Amino acid sequence: MTTSPPRLPEALAVLRDRLAAAPLGLATPGREAAVRAARGVTDQIDDYLLPRLRDLDAPLLTVIGGSTGAGKSTLVNSLVGAPVTTAGVLRPTTRAPVLVCSGVDAASFSGDRVLPGLARVTGGDGGPGTVRLVVRDDVPPGLALLDAPDVDSVVETNRDLAAQLLAAADLWVFVTTAARYADAVPWDMLRTAQERGTALAVVLDRVPPEAAAEVAADLAGMLQRAGLAAARLFVVEERPLADGRLPEEQVAALRGWLHGLAADQEQRAAVVRQTLEGALDSLEQRTGTVVAAVGEQLTTAGALRDAAAAAYDAARDGVDQGIRSGSLLRGEVLARWQEFVGTGEWMRTLQNRIGRARDRLAAALTGRPAPAESLQGALESSVEQLLRAEADRAAERTVTAWRALPAGPPLLAGEDRELARASADFPEAAEAQVRDWQGTVLDLVREEGADKRSRARLLSWGVSGAGAVVMVAVFAQTGGLLGGEVAVAGGTTAVGQRVLEAVFGDAAVRSLAERARTDLQERSDGLLDHERARFDARVDEVAPGPAAADELRAAVGALAAARRAGA
Repeated sequence: MTTSPPRLPEALAVLRDRLAAAPLGLATPGREAAVRAARGVTDQIDDYLLPRLRDLDAPLLTVIGGSTGAGKSTLVNSLVGAPVTTAGVLRPTTRAPVLVCSGVDAASFSGDRVLPGLARVTGGDGGPGTVRLVVRDDVPPGLALLDAPDVDSVVETNRDLAAQLLAAADLWVFVTTAARYADAVPWDMLRTAQERGTALAVVLDRVPPEAAAEVAADLAGMLQRAGLAAARLFVVEERPLADGRLPEEQVAALRGWLHGLAADQEQRAAVVRQTLEGALDSLEQRTGTVVAAVGEQLTTAGALRDAAAAAYDAARDGVDQGIRSGSLLRGEVLARWQEFVGTGEWMRTLQNRIGRARDRLAAALTGRPAPAESLQGALESSVEQLLRAEADRAAERTVTAWRALPAGPPLLAGEDRELARASADFPEAAEAQVRDWQGTVLDLVREEGADKRSRARLLSWGVSGAGAVVMVAVFAQTGGLLGGEVAVAGGTTAVGQRVLEAVFGDAAVRSLAERARTDLQERSDGLLDHERARFDARVDEVAPGPAAADELRAAVGALAAARRAGA
């Protein structure tokens, strides 16, 4: 059974939700543009597309927008014939936008059907986050005028609100002046209207009468070259104001056109259809900006994780080298080992007469447990120092690598010093793991000596002593030792191993040492994985999941299917 495509409003709602949740937390080059695109689409879906689709016959919302000081408020007052909005004397103006409609249409704009995120106020300026609603019987039914903030305001919230209101318009009347019509900001907004297919009219204000024809022709040519030849162009000459309003002959053409749209349902529907279809057509391209940015986020997150993984892989190699090289059998460990097995003269005698020496060693081990315990303690401390040194190096390498990546410094969040060394609980965790490892080695020795033939011999010289020899054998490959250290550490370990082989057999002893080494490496890997997780968690907190881009593409595809089904 095939699944029918979702209805258009449902598909839009899904796309809105996907964009609102788009994971763009990493500081990538395309992030800011994608955040703006995502916010722009979600706002337009909420403020315009969904409300308009639910009520195609609703009044025509005409937003009067433009640059600072272009005369938007004066034009609105002149079109209405009353002082319904106040021109900003001080710049930037932070007053609420003003929406003027007829009493018949008041219900269409008093609720949250249009611009649901902006509360409605009447009778005064409600301030930021509000729209002041003015009901006038001299505004024809079917038409609403909204005086928007400056698109080039120095206040970012004003600019953002202006862009949001323009995206919510059925019709955009853009006001510019003879002195500023070629500025960059107006044309950025006009290109946005062209890309979204918004129905557009342009008012060229404050034109010197003697230059009206020339300036109007120049602007008309610019509009045509920009793909906006269909935009209606109205010229308002520089004339003295009467009661703060433009002379009637200067606004009559624009008012007549707007009132004609309000009165003619077919013409009004054509304007709505143009803007609605244009906005829907633009969604795939605008969402594509977000999809690309999510992909960039995934790549960046991978680079950050790879940098941490490389640092901690190097730490694993460092621990493995430290374990296998014999470099741990120095200093305190070497001294405790000599104390444990006896003097060099004893070793030479032992090499000649293993059987008798084994008995001497057994007596020493059973009678003096302290040397074995001291040796285990020295080994514990030495291994902990190795683990901590490698964990510190890995943390420092990760921080250094992240500093060099664009998204890295924000993730470090000024905690570089703390993150550049092992976590505070690492020493305690390492100590616990090494002690557990030593306990495991002793358990292995007990397990190996469980059969009747070896049990008596093992008990004769102690599990602790046998375990100590196995522990030293794990580290005694002598790669990091020099001269006399090789003779002492390597030679004595070999003798100890030969004693163990007499008890367990050579294959069993090799297996004991290898199993003990593998267990220690696994514990070390676990500790380092836990340390690396500190860095991975910072990435995971803000990075997208692997399916994020696909979910956005799927939402766009579902929208296209819904449009085809409704065509």
